[in-house]
Amino acid sequence: MNTEALWNSFLEKIKDRISPLSYDTWFKDTKLHSMDGGVATVVVPMILHKKHLEENYLDDIEEVFNAITGTNFTFVFKLESELEPVQRIVEVSELSTETVGVPYQSSASANLNSEYTFDTFMVGDSNRFAFTAARAVAEKPGKAYNPLFLYGNSGLGKTHLMHAIGNYIIENSNKKVLYVSSEQFVNDYIYAVRNNDKNNYEKIDLFKSKYRNIDVLIIDDIQFLGSATKGQEEFFHTFNQLHDSNKQIIIASDRSVDDLKMLEDRLRTRFNWGLTANITPPDFELRVNIIKKKISHQEAAEDIPIEVIEYIANINDSDVRQLEGAITRVFAYALMMNRGIVTLEIAVEALKDKVSEKSVFKNDVHRIQRIVCEYFKIDIEDLKGKKRSKDVNYPRQIAIYLCREMTNESFPKMGTYFGGRDHSTIISAYQRIQRDLKVNSQLQTVINELKNRI
Repeated sequence: MNTEALWNSFLEKIKDRISPLSYDTWFKDTKLHSMDGGVATVVVPMILHKKHLEENYLDDIEEVFNAITGTNFTFVFKLESELEPVQRIVEVSELSTETVGVPYQSSASANLNSEYTFDTFMVGDSNRFAFTAARAVAEKPGKAYNPLFLYGNSGLGKTHLMHAIGNYIIENSNKKVLYVSSEQFVNDYIYAVRNNDKNNYEKIDLFKSKYRNIDVLIIDDIQFLGSATKGQEEFFHTFNQLHDSNKQIIIASDRSVDDLKMLEDRLRTRFNWGLTANITPPDFELRVNIIKKKISHQEAAEDIPIEVIEYIANINDSDVRQLEGAITRVFAYALMMNRGIVTLEIAVEALKDKVSEKSVFKNDVHRIQRIVCEYFKIDIEDLKGKKRSKDVNYPRQIAIYLCREMTNESFPKMGTYFGGRDHSTIISAYQRIQRDLKVNSQLQTVINELKNRI
């Protein structure tokens, strides 16, 4: 297939994406002139076409054309008068990965774990902003937020999100993705420098080709770059070239940009150019959902009491890896000590060394809410909802009172657990029960019974 036939094929497909008027105006009189070095040169009739195609249709052009060729081209639009006097026309049959763009990638060749996707990432309030930002970058790499800087403690899902971005881009485009740790980046640089012949810059050129001739660079644990002065300098130049070329950069760290004191100021300044997103430890609800997801493949998972799940969630509140370890330990202990049957007693025994003063099972807002709902036979959604009927409102006030008495949560924080209510409403409910307890012996009995259940 020659360039004319290839471009005709492209035009047929682009027609399906745009209106007939847009096609006749902007595409009908274009032609493919050449493909060389990963650049496709397209001849347009007027200067206006150059500007309009670049600003409004470039993404569509690249996606359709690269899908046809199975490679990754960038596009240049020129007038006939701007062409070089002699320019070789490359036949599609001659295309190779050395003379054109990047071929289709696999997750493995990009150093990605194919199981880390957006679908397998558990979303909650603690990571929703980072997840949304990651999706935006994956859908528009180099255009949405560049760089994207994710930070948070170990085990909270930063690496999962980075792999998910890379996997999404590979699956939905022909862009070349590379995931590495900062340690790997430094090691590659040291190898290139130490093994480079003074009269032959092949190793250095290979290093630069690996890290600069890509569309998406994903680099993990950037904090470890702090001990490598030369590595920082090389990453600075790599960052600049990629960013200047509108290539996407995604960085992760266990601390914020401002806390990366060992990195040069010029690097930290650049990390702040795009978007920074923090991932905090998962809240109780997210921890419960994560546990349910993790145990769903276990036999008789539906028979595991909710009390067991809540207990594990309560005493493991720092990160997801800690949760995974606790789940494994409970199931292993149950298998050895109780014929594989998981009960609350077994979970408590298996994790007894995990219990600390700051994570006490009985003092949990969600558990209190559930027990109050069971006692008064109302739905948890009604307890947190807008209903003001007495059969719902009074139990809600009791639950608020118990949460205040039995947990260390502040009034504003408690408001978030009760449907986003204002802290003044929470205070009012608490004080109402306080007053009633002084004169209502029946309420005193109810409160004592609920405390015993909790």
